[in-house]
Amino acid sequence: MLSAMDIMTENPVTVLPEAEISLAAKLLLEKHINGLPVVDDTGSLVGIICQSDLIAQQKKIPLPSFFTFLDGFIFTKSMKQIEKEAQKIAATTVSQAMTKNPITVKPDTGIDTIAELMVDKNFHTLPVVDHGRLVGIVGKEDVLKTLMAGV
Repeated sequence: MLSAMDIMTENPVTVLPEAEISLAAKLLLEKHINGLPVVDDTGSLVGIICQSDLIAQQKKIPLPSFFTFLDGFIFTKSMKQIEKEAQKIAATTVSQAMTKNPITVKPDTGIDTIAELMVDKNFHTLPVVDHGRLVGIVGKEDVLKTLMAGV
């Protein structure tokens, strides 16, 4: 069975947390990729920034939704969640918009597990990490290419 190491892109394009959002957007568009691993100065993975994180900046700032029950207010979203959405909308650096501690796979993770994560969790990009170090990245396109191999 194929694994992440068989289909991953080695030495993926990365970005630093302090990089400006505009650089991340430029790299995503120029390289025709959906996600960029975010690494610190030592090369350790600290997050991932995807097209959807940048598209979120076009949203309006969320206003809390609530209803009253027994003279009290019950919010339909937690204030923490609303604050997180507002921070993404107002982000100017990658660290403010990225998903911290993203789900990762190991080089020996099977393609079935990768496909399951992508479908069930709606992930488009999965960093491949070996002993804490980023070694590659798997995107939906990489998985689709395996279908063409049998044609």
